[in-house]
Amino acid sequence: MTSAAGTLLPGFEGTELPEWLRARLAAGLAGVCLFATNISSPEQLRGLTDAIRAANPSAVIAIDEEGGDVTRLFQAVGSPYPGAAILGRIDDLVYTRQIAERVGRQLCAVGVTLDFAPDADINSSDDNPVIGTRSFGADPALVARHTAAWVEGLQSTGVASSAKHFPGHGDTASDSHLSLPVIDLPLATLRARELVPFQAAIAAGTATIMTSHILLPQLDRVPATFSPRILGELLREELGFTGVIVSDALDMQGASGSTGIPDAAVRALAAGCDLLCIGTANTDAQLGEIEAAVATAVSDGRLPPSRLADALARVAALGAAGAAVASPVEPVESEHVESEHVESEHVETEPSYSLDRTIAAFHIDASAPTPLKARTIVQLETVANIAVGPAPWGAAAAGAPVLRVLDGDAIPETGRQLVLIGRDNHRQGWTRATIDAARARDPRTLVVDMGWPSADRRYADVATFGASRHAGQALLRWLEEESS
Repeated sequence: MTSAAGTLLPGFEGTELPEWLRARLAAGLAGVCLFATNISSPEQLRGLTDAIRAANPSAVIAIDEEGGDVTRLFQAVGSPYPGAAILGRIDDLVYTRQIAERVGRQLCAVGVTLDFAPDADINSSDDNPVIGTRSFGADPALVARHTAAWVEGLQSTGVASSAKHFPGHGDTASDSHLSLPVIDLPLATLRARELVPFQAAIAAGTATIMTSHILLPQLDRVPATFSPRILGELLREELGFTGVIVSDALDMQGASGSTGIPDAAVRALAAGCDLLCIGTANTDAQLGEIEAAVATAVSDGRLPPSRLADALARVAALGAAGAAVASPVEPVESEHVESEHVESEHVETEPSYSLDRTIAAFHIDASAPTPLKARTIVQLETVANIAVGPAPWGAAAAGAPVLRVLDGDAIPETGRQLVLIGRDNHRQGWTRATIDAARARDPRTLVVDMGWPSADRRYADVATFGASRHAGQALLRWLEEESS
C-alpha cells in the first residue's frame, strides 16, 4: 500500500466493518465516510466507529449531518432539527450555535470526528436543485454569520466542521452529482457574495473546507476541485485557509464522469486537496487502483512528492485531533417535544419552544386560505436530490396520515379541504399542474412548499423553508392552531 492511503476517505456497504477495510485502516488509510446505509442504531454505530478506531486510532470518521433535510443519523425517521434555511430566517446566532452543538454532541456519542457541515453556500438561485434549504439564505452577510455560528457550535464539542462547497454552489441550476454545473461569474462578484461565508468560516476556525465540482470559466478551465488557481491562490493564499481541504465525493459525475475516479484523485491532490472523499460504496480493488494512479503520478512528475507529503501531514493532524476527543461519552438522552412523543431510540427531539420559533419563520401569504379542521393532507412525492436521499419528510415524517401522490396520480375528491405539501413546488411541471387543478376545483386548497419557493411564492401559500421531521411537526401545529 502506498503512502497515498493516508489521503483517502472511502465509503462502504453494510453496518459492519469489512475485513478489507479493516486491513487498509491498519495499514494507514486516512479514515472512513459513513452514510445512512451504515447505520441501524446508535449502539451499532458506536460499535462500528470503535472497530474503525481499533484498526486505526487516528482514523478520520466523517458523516454528512447538516441538522435538517440532509441527515444520516436520522435518515430512517427524519431529522428532529430545523435546517439551515429555517435558522437563517429565525436569525438568532445563539440558537444556531445551540443546534450545531446538539448535533455535535450526538456525533461525539457515536464516535464521529468530522461532520461535513455547515453548508456555506448562498442560495442565490430559486431553481437550485441541490442546495436550497440546506443554505442559511440568499444574503451573504446572513449566511456568513450563521455559518460561523454553526462552526463554533459544532467544534465546541470536539467534532471538526467542514464548510462547503467552496467556492460556492448556490448559484447553480444543475446538480454536480449528475453533471458539471457552470457558474460564469467574475472573481469580483464571488468576492462580494460567494466567498463571504467561507471567510467567516475560516475566521471561526473551521478545521476543513470542502470543494465543489463546479466550473467557473472566468477563473479556470477545470472544476474547482481540480483547480490550483481556486484552491491554491484563492483559498490558501488570498483567504488564508491553513486547514484541511476536502474534496466532495469523487464518484460524482461533476468530478469523474469523463475520467474515472483514479485520475480524478490525482488531479484533486495536485490541485491542493488533502483528503479525498471517494464515494458511498467503494471496494478494495477500487482503492488499489487509486493508490496505483497516485504512485504513477508521483513517479512521472504529475504530482510533486512535496504536495502529497503536505496533504498527508494535514490529514494526519486532523486524525490526531479527532483521536484526542473520541473517547467514549455518555449517550445522548432523548428529550420529548411537549406534544410529540417519538418512540425511536434513534431520536433526540428538540425543546418544545423551537416549534414556535420555526412557525414564526414560515412565510404565510396574506391571501392564503384558512386551514380547516376537515382537511386531507396530500404529499406531492417528488424525487429528493441525492444529498437529501430517501429520508422521511414533512407531515408524514411527523406522524400525520397523508395521501401520497406521485407524478401522474389524480387526487381523489374527498369533500374536505386539500392541504397540498411539496418541496420546490415551482420546479416540477407535474406539481404545478396538480396544484393548479386542485385550486381550480376548490379555492379552499392550501398549498405548502417545504422546499425553497420561487420568489413570487405562486405555489406556496405557506413556505416552511425545510422539510425535516421537525419542520413537519411545526407545520402540523400551525395547521391545528389556525384551523377553524
